[in-house]
Amino acid sequence: MKRMMQWALGLTAAVAIAAPAAAQMTLNFSNWIPPNAPFVQDAVLVWAKQVDDATAGRVKVRLLPKAVTSPPQHFDAVRDGLADVTFIVHGYTPGRFVMTKAAEMPFFGDSAVSTSVAYQRVYDRTLAKAEEHKGVKVLSVFTHGPGEMFMARKTVSSIKDLSGLKFRTSGGVVDEVGNALGVSGMMKPATEVFEMFNSGVADAAFFARESILTFKLAGLVKQAVIVPGGIFNVSFSLIMNEAKFNALSPADRQAIMKVSGESFARLAGQSFDSSDRKALVMLNENKALVTTASPEFVVELRKATQPVIDGWIRQAREKGIDGQAALDALRAEAKKVASE
Repeated sequence: MKRMMQWALGLTAAVAIAAPAAAQMTLNFSNWIPPNAPFVQDAVLVWAKQVDDATAGRVKVRLLPKAVTSPPQHFDAVRDGLADVTFIVHGYTPGRFVMTKAAEMPFFGDSAVSTSVAYQRVYDRTLAKAEEHKGVKVLSVFTHGPGEMFMARKTVSSIKDLSGLKFRTSGGVVDEVGNALGVSGMMKPATEVFEMFNSGVADAAFFARESILTFKLAGLVKQAVIVPGGIFNVSFSLIMNEAKFNALSPADRQAIMKVSGESFARLAGQSFDSSDRKALVMLNENKALVTTASPEFVVELRKATQPVIDGWIRQAREKGIDGQAALDALRAEAKKVASE
């Protein structure tokens, strides 16, 4: 009996030594903007560390050395398993996303933190019902700071000055805003704008200020037109391959969502707001003319872009969602967050 007990204890110890530690999963993150961009350094990598900590090291996020495909193809790339995680610009795939346009409407707000957090809250309550992200797990939605106009060739002070100018756009509402303002839009990923400006292909671009910093455009900008509240916004989403997410333990799924959602929206917003401030300094250092749209110019912009808003409200109604209520909720939440 003594020998049997010793054998049993020895076997138990051997099994314990041979048993593997808790399963570890590595998530491959496809990043399609410069790896040293502030958003990558201050949001993506911070979130990756938070995931590691929240899961006690069981889930790690690894940035791939290069993007697995072009920026507009990243939704499909994650859905199909070419990468596990990425962030997307909804407007890069026209027609695929409708409800996300709510966060892109003109005059949404002056801070990426307030608009991003507001967007996440209203998305969770209302916009997610449209189920436009089938095939992937939405970890977070967010926006950059207020969208402005950056001129490479001439200066503008009214809508008539914009007529016929060749503007880089990013798709979605930005295209619609450009059409409403009478510009000649060219939909291109942000990664191509430096060459478009440098070669003279584009006269101007619709951008948030942070893009001037991220894509090193300050030396090519003649005028930055700051529009209070923003003339547009851009909707982003942090997404994960659905099968990979479902393969995680319930505890790890919960841990990842705790550092995603509103937490990541706020983190992304803070990164964009910080970059917006730095970009403004850089524009001034490069002798760009930085002007704030006059009250008269703002009135013109509001009048010209109102049909864009009205058109989206009709689209939302077709999806069974009260678009006006959603927009009212977004603006109310943005003001609430800004006052916190």
